[in-house]
Amino acid sequence: MKIEIWSDYVCPFCYIGKRTLEQALKRSGYESQADISFKAYQLDPNTPVDSTVSTYESLAKKMGQTVEQAKEMTKGVAEHARTVGLEYKFDGMVEANTFAAHRLVKWAESLEKDAELTEQLLHAYFIEAKNVGNSDVLVDLAEKAELPREDAQAILASERFAAEVQTDIEEARQIGVQGVPFFVINRKYAISGAQPVEAFVDALIQIGEEEGIRPALKPLGRKKTTYCTGDSCDM
Repeated sequence: MKIEIWSDYVCPFCYIGKRTLEQALKRSGYESQADISFKAYQLDPNTPVDSTVSTYESLAKKMGQTVEQAKEMTKGVAEHARTVGLEYKFDGMVEANTFAAHRLVKWAESLEKDAELTEQLLHAYFIEAKNVGNSDVLVDLAEKAELPREDAQAILASERFAAEVQTDIEEARQIGVQGVPFFVINRKYAISGAQPVEAFVDALIQIGEEEGIRPALKPLGRKKTTYCTGDSCDM
């Protein structure tokens, strides 16, 4: 089962959606049969590199709110994250330009380490409030993902893998992606947003049945739910 995920490392629903998918794959019995690839998407490509603007300030400006209103909004997102075992740390978080991070993941993909680096990036930004637009932070995260530190530095100092990132972003436009996370399964089925686990389980089992893919393990449970709407981040 080929699963492509368009996401951005500063999108809170993307980390929630990733965790939800992982849990749903286990519950549906398809975990060992999932071939997951990560596609680049930028919520705001105009974010300055190494910005020091807080996430609260950035969100307030985007939504036309006060900083206090933005803080209240993030409380609901943090509660949502806790339902899948994530403890977001919005205090101390700053906006980040993620283009370099996406380039680094494309490099990691060539070494079959994209899943590890993607997890490191999301954890660093949302759990540790690290700036994933900063080159030093990115090199440290690459090393944590067991990638060569010197090679990561060389990638970041160049323009390598920029074309691959742009290709993903353009493909998102072509298929009508307006918010992330956005999941495409077997190039035929789309799921938008950070859906509840039960909705993902239902979707995966339904798709598996339609595609003639038997789960490797017996599904743990299924509920009839709608899976075409939900929480997502948009541009």
